[in-house]
Order: sequence, then C-alpha cells, then structure tokens
Amino acid sequence: MTSTTTKPDAVQPEAEAAVYLFDDWFDPIEAGLRDRVREWIEAMINGEFEAALGRPRYGRIAASEREDEAAAVTGYRNGSRRRTLTGTFGKTEITVPRARIDAGDGTTSEWKSTSLRAYQRRTKAADALIASTYLAGTNTRRVRRALAAVFGGAVGKDTVSRVWRKVKTDWEAWNGRSLANEPIVRLILDGTVVRVRLDRKATSISLLVVIGVREDGQKVLLAVKNMGGETTEAWRTVLDDLIARDLRRPEFLIVDGAPGLGKAIAAVWNGVPLQRCTVHKHRNLLGHAPERLHEEITADYTDMIYAATAEEIEERRKAFVRKWRLRHRAVADSLEEAGDGLFTFTRLPPSQWRSARTSNAIERLHEEFKRRIKTQTVLPSADTAAMLFWALLASGQINMRKVDGWHTLTTKVGDRVLGLDPRIDLAA
Repeated sequence: MTSTTTKPDAVQPEAEAAVYLFDDWFDPIEAGLRDRVREWIEAMINGEFEAALGRPRYGRIAASEREDEAAAVTGYRNGSRRRTLTGTFGKTEITVPRARIDAGDGTTSEWKSTSLRAYQRRTKAADALIASTYLAGTNTRRVRRALAAVFGGAVGKDTVSRVWRKVKTDWEAWNGRSLANEPIVRLILDGTVVRVRLDRKATSISLLVVIGVREDGQKVLLAVKNMGGETTEAWRTVLDDLIARDLRRPEFLIVDGAPGLGKAIAAVWNGVPLQRCTVHKHRNLLGHAPERLHEEITADYTDMIYAATAEEIEERRKAFVRKWRLRHRAVADSLEEAGDGLFTFTRLPPSQWRSARTSNAIERLHEEFKRRIKTQTVLPSADTAAMLFWALLASGQINMRKVDGWHTLTTKVGDRVLGLDPRIDLAA
C-alpha cells in the first residue's frame, strides 16, 4: 500500500511571492530618475530626428523660403515604433519616430538614429557593467542575481554570453596589433594549465603567456595563446607570431626552464641572456628529496640565491653542491642541471636582481586568473580561456606595476657569468 503526499495549492503562491533581501529598499531619487529617463531619451532622439527633417513636428516651411533649395523638404514622417532599452538606469520602453529621408537620387531610405543603433537593446555602459561583473569572478548564471537591483532581472545568462562575445572584436584587434613601437627590453615567458570544454568533454590545455618589460620598467601583456602543451612547436608558434608583428629583439629573457621553450628561443633569439626562474628550480630541488630534508634545502638555497654580491653567490653555490653531493646527490645534480642559466641575473645591476630572478610576474597573473575562474570549473572553450586572461588585464581588473630597479634598465647586460668548477673538492 502506498500513500501520496502533495502540497496544498495555497502554498505555491506564497513561494512565488517571496520577498528577498533588498526588495523593499525604496530610493526616491532612483525612482524619480528612472521615471524621467524615458522622457529624456525620447527628447534626445526627437531632437536628432527633427534636425534630419529640417523642421519640428507639424512644422511648415514659410512660403518665402520654399524656393530656397536649402529649405526644401528632405523627408516625411512615417509613424513611430516602440523600443525596449536597458541601461544603467534600468529597463525602459521608448517611442522612436520613423521617417523616409530623401536620398538625393530620387529614392528614399528609412531614417536611422545615430544615438540609438538598429536593434540595440542595451546601452554600451550597461554592456560594460555586465562584462565587468563577469570578469570580477561571477559566472554567467549569477550575474542576473548580482545585477538584479540595477536591471530588474532583465539580464540572464544568455545576455551575459552575448555581451561577452562583443569583446571578441577588441580581442582580435589586440592579437593583430603591431609591436614595432613597443620599446621592449625584457621578456617573461611561462605557461599555465586550465580546463576547458572540447567536444563536450573537460580537457586540460596550456595557455602560453608572454609579458614584456618596457624601457621605463612597465610590464605589458604581449601574447596569450591556447595550445595543447608547452612543446617546442607550441612555443615556436607564439614567438614567430611576436616576430611577425615586428617585436624587437629582447635584451634579457626570463623563463620557467621548460625544455620546449628553451629550444624555441634558441631557434629565434640565440645568444640573448636567458634566466631560469629560481622559484621553479627551488620546487624541482624539493621534488628530488624526501620531505624531512625540505627545510634544510630551502635554507641553503635561499642563502645562495639571495646573497648580497655575485662573489657570495658563487661561493655559496659551490658550498651547496659540495654539501648535497654528500647528503643527497639528486639535489646537487638538479641544481647543476640548470647550469649558469640560474645565475644570469648576476650580470645585471644589483637593483634589478629581485625582478630578474623569477617569473613571478606571470605566476601572480596565473593565481589571479585561477581565482577568477574558480566559479567556473570548466571554461566554455579554449578561445574563451585566452580571451578571459587578456580581458582581466585590458579591463583593469588586474594591474601590473613597474619592475624593481627599472631606473637601470637601460644598462646593458654584462658579460660576466658565474662559473662553477665541476671538480669540487668534496673534502674541503
């Protein structure tokens, strides 16, 4: 025997009529403004309309002026239509006049307002607000709730998607812009992994990012490409694109140590000083040792990398290798694998060492980007991932400051490279 329990119909209207927080926050200033915004928009469009016709509504041309060609009738009214417009003032209905305008060749055409574009449903300010809310870390479904007080529920996830697609025009223009006038002296290159939807399946892809440092020390995003991985071919595609857009040969490069990137750079910019990221190498060292040794390795590595002078760095480098060849050889081998590339920063003035040692500039962007997409476990597409990374910077959601020691960026990179004698006396 089964029993069926149903809720009384009387309960349903109560749920539908539920009052949420902020619903009863009445503001007479906002209410008065929104009541009058329709009149103001219509007055603006009517003013433009009458200027096109050359006369106001019910206006007549004086008999003395009818023979004057400048005062001739340029068109005639043809009724009006209702339009819905959503702006930062909310959603409103306006009446737009219609007319047939003389084209000058004996034909007429429909009058079009320059203020209100054909098929326009939202103002540009409203679109910017929607896109900015999305970029701030709100997914498409939550934007409606976040902006309900402004738009009165007139913005849904489909609207957000349409607004976001408009950004693509600026994205494509940015991707194709010339870099000939960019005074770039340094490049920082790194990659990050994101999950996107490909063929209806969640797939991991790599975003390859290139940041340039101008002569005045300001960091600027130069490229962000979605690729299948950090292979030599993938990085070569990114570098070739930069060169095709007339990027000047950089004077200094900072990389994460990926072998594919190193080979790609050697093919196009062989001889440019290359700095291996010291933070990435620190992680590699810890990965070669048991956890109980991590604290000691970190202390020795930090003392070496952050020594005050090049001579002290060289001395502590030798001591590090000598010690860890005996304690845990894999750690010493990992450090030696990086070679002199881990210490290229010592060829720069000491004021630049802090900014030249690591690729942290991109690492911080990666962290902010991943914080932003936390609400979207999987992004809609690979193109969306790259465009979103760029838009966070282009919209000002993320700002990049000048590098440390930028006053000395014009100083040429020195020829001195720290050397390490492989025949270190282990008994010393």
